[in-house]
Amino acid sequence: MDSCETQVLVEKLPIDQSDETPSSEKTDRSLPENRRRNSLLIIIQEPFQWLQMLCKEFNTSFVFGVVLVYGLSQGFSGSFFRVVSDYYWKDTQKVQPSAVQLYIGLYSIPWVMKPIWGLLTDVFPVRGYRRRPYFIVAGVVGAVSALTVAIHGKLPIPMALGCLIGITAGVAIADVTIDACIARNSIEIPALAPDMQSLCGVCSSVGALVGYSTSGMLVHHLKPQGALGLLAVPPAALVVLGFVIYELRASSCSEEKKALESIGGAINGMFRTIKYPQVWKPALYMYLSLALSISTHEGQFYWYTDPKAGPAFSQEFVGMIYAMGAVASIVGVLLYQKILKDYPFRNLLFFAQLLYGISGMLDLVFILRWNLKIGIPDYFFVVMEECVSRIVSRIRWMPMIVLSTKLCPAGIEGTFFALLMCIDSLGGLSSKWGGGIVLHLFHVTRTDFTNLWLVVLIRNMLRISTLLLIFLVPRADQSDVLIPSDLLTQTPTMSKGEESLQLVPMNQKLEA
Repeated sequence: MDSCETQVLVEKLPIDQSDETPSSEKTDRSLPENRRRNSLLIIIQEPFQWLQMLCKEFNTSFVFGVVLVYGLSQGFSGSFFRVVSDYYWKDTQKVQPSAVQLYIGLYSIPWVMKPIWGLLTDVFPVRGYRRRPYFIVAGVVGAVSALTVAIHGKLPIPMALGCLIGITAGVAIADVTIDACIARNSIEIPALAPDMQSLCGVCSSVGALVGYSTSGMLVHHLKPQGALGLLAVPPAALVVLGFVIYELRASSCSEEKKALESIGGAINGMFRTIKYPQVWKPALYMYLSLALSISTHEGQFYWYTDPKAGPAFSQEFVGMIYAMGAVASIVGVLLYQKILKDYPFRNLLFFAQLLYGISGMLDLVFILRWNLKIGIPDYFFVVMEECVSRIVSRIRWMPMIVLSTKLCPAGIEGTFFALLMCIDSLGGLSSKWGGGIVLHLFHVTRTDFTNLWLVVLIRNMLRISTLLLIFLVPRADQSDVLIPSDLLTQTPTMSKGEESLQLVPMNQKLEA
């Protein structure tokens, strides 16, 4: 080795040795950063892995159907409809809040009729198909109703009310069809029943977030009547779903006779099931917990937007309030999914109902303007109140839906789940009409809100009184089977294969 090469090696050696220690220290310093990145990646991947698990356990078509029905039809349409219809009655039709409260109660009629829709979808096929036609019917009814309100001028109140009920009818019929599949899957894989309801809740809340976020702006630019026309889009998607969905066609041989026999069997099965104490007791609790919590929404909405008595919130801000509430609903779903889904029904519903009554006192503080006395601005306080209320409402609602799916016997799960949802809808109807009557009795009008605080106080006391009925709720865990095993093994109306909703490529569909 010559002298030049030796000199080069000597010069390199100190450099290599000096780099060794700093490189190690640099690696040690990068470990926390790598861990943070990995944790963030896990958090991002977790929802997709959860969805992948659901698709694997059930099927991709089921998850897609839930996203479309609960996300677009219920979540977006329901939230958008709530804001736009309120402004429609207030600004276009100029109706008193107590009357609007009664009209809103009539929106529940299609939901009260859910057992009929469920019975039809379970046992009465149309041209051999049990699911497709009802998605199409739901879409057509909803789209025609929305376009009728948007295209015509100021409709007479009965006709306008009929169209708005038609919009909700489209949502209700589609809801029954997908709920039958949810109930079936809850029977087959009871451990994943809370996960299915979490999926429904997330889709509904995300759709509601989009609907609330855009509602105020579109009401401002299109006016309530024009904005209602946009509600024809989600029903149109249901029509497309009805044509795309893959379903085996039943034999047309003696179809009418079989349908009549199936209807009789389904009705007998419903009566036999509802007689069990472990079924009628929780159903009674669900009805009373909803009915006793009278709705004061319209009185508060008129007060929110009043320039003299209330804070005079703009249309855009009203939509933003509800949008923040939708975000809070997602938080409520996550809390339920991560923390609360393993608690027994009775314990969870007791504390949820207690928080529901206590959180209602925030409305009372706001109406009496005590928030201003302690230095909290109206804009901040109303958003905080809406978020707390929506989180608690979601935590209260999720276990009741899971409980409903646990009470359905096999073979008529669509019909029976619809019956339970009908009972809930009757509770909501009683709540809205009860609230309208109380608003009327205490003379809460478009311009007089003197006694609104008293109405809200009565509502809160009724919520807390529901705790006395908690004994009707079973002590069972949310993964337990609640009804007798013989009801789960009987399938009087249809085979298991007919309950599965499947979406397949068009070439497979044509081959079938």
